[in-house]
Amino acid sequence: MSNQIAVEARPGTGSLRLDTLVRSRWLAVVGQTIAVLIVYWGLDFELPVWACLAVIALAAWLNIALRIRFPTMQRLEPERAAWLLAFDIAELAVLLFFTGGLQNPFAFLFLGPVLLSATALPPRLTFMLGSLAVACASVLTFVHLPLPWDSEPPLELPSVYVVGVWLSILLAIAFIGLQAWQIAEDSRRLADALTATELVLAREQHLSALDGLAAAAAHELGSPLATITLIAKDLELAIGAARDHAEDIRVLNAQVKRCRAILGKLSALSSAEPFDRMRLSSLIEEVVAPHRNFGIAISVGLAGDGSAEPVGRRNPAVLYGLGNLVENAVDFAQERVQVTASWSETGVKVTIIDDGPGFAPEIMDRIGEPYLTTRHSKVRDRGREMTDPEASGLGLGCFIAKTLLERAGATLDFLNRPPPASGAEVQVRWRRADFEPPAVISSPPAVRCNIGD
Repeated sequence: MSNQIAVEARPGTGSLRLDTLVRSRWLAVVGQTIAVLIVYWGLDFELPVWACLAVIALAAWLNIALRIRFPTMQRLEPERAAWLLAFDIAELAVLLFFTGGLQNPFAFLFLGPVLLSATALPPRLTFMLGSLAVACASVLTFVHLPLPWDSEPPLELPSVYVVGVWLSILLAIAFIGLQAWQIAEDSRRLADALTATELVLAREQHLSALDGLAAAAAHELGSPLATITLIAKDLELAIGAARDHAEDIRVLNAQVKRCRAILGKLSALSSAEPFDRMRLSSLIEEVVAPHRNFGIAISVGLAGDGSAEPVGRRNPAVLYGLGNLVENAVDFAQERVQVTASWSETGVKVTIIDDGPGFAPEIMDRIGEPYLTTRHSKVRDRGREMTDPEASGLGLGCFIAKTLLERAGATLDFLNRPPPASGAEVQVRWRRADFEPPAVISSPPAVRCNIGD
């Protein structure tokens, strides 16, 4: 189920807000204008100032047109965003052409649009923008106007230095761009995985609330059903057996009895223990029950130190987290899964052991990370094995289980059983105070209205 939820939570291709690009371009326009004016009028260097200002004005005009044409919060498709970033690269290349090419110390600004693309756009578009930036830098190595300077003849830097600048730009675009993409992708994956976790928890809380709603419904429906029963009996006595509607009254009484039986079953659900609390043994059985009869024997063991059995909250996060770990154990087990719950006066521990191949050594240090999976195409379906290329999973199950259980105060250890035994072992531990919070003193229960015969 976690795979389906992950697909629902996974967003589509990355996109950029138009406002982000417009703001960054305004920053570039202001910075470029100040730099040109200071160099031309402040330092009294010779450069084609009006050509440079015309290029900068073109960028400003594009920003104004985008503001007029599109709303501020418009999100651009990746291809359109890439075209705007490509314009920024081309505009910078033209300015550098007028001001010394790669001899200009501002040539490193080629890296800006590529980094922005790496953090928000697909790798394919980032690669294309990086290639464009490298191509522009390569052309500027050989074709450019002289670097503005205060000496005659104009300053000419050694070709070895210019090639070094070109190489540094190339390596910066490749290395820093790749690192920026990796960091942004890790953040996106973690955000997606946490979204899937929240969705799982919300669904589990909804399912857990159904029991309480059933009991509440049984209680609320008791009084009107008792009234219906009494009126139906009065009608039966008043009409008699020989009247036309006698059969209808008998059917009505039969259906009332059926409703009473259903409400009795619903009311009996809460007779053993409160809905909001459950014993550790009941917790383990509720976790294990859905995974029986799948061709793998599941044994359950309870071991206490003589103290009372812990009674914790009915926490959907714990139910789903432990259930996911048991499901993984069943998927990888050969014949048997053992679930052992133990407790003492200070702690509670649940151990899940299978006799499968165990955890792969290369992922032992990364277990619990999102989108990490070693599941193969061989899966079990109700006691038989089948091959399903879609069953490889998204690697979110363990992450979701670990996240939910840790939020519930647990700590988890993932181990491989020492030889000659084989298989994986997962230990989930709580402090007893975290698993078994003090009972809340509730108000006296409402007086139930019994349904008469």
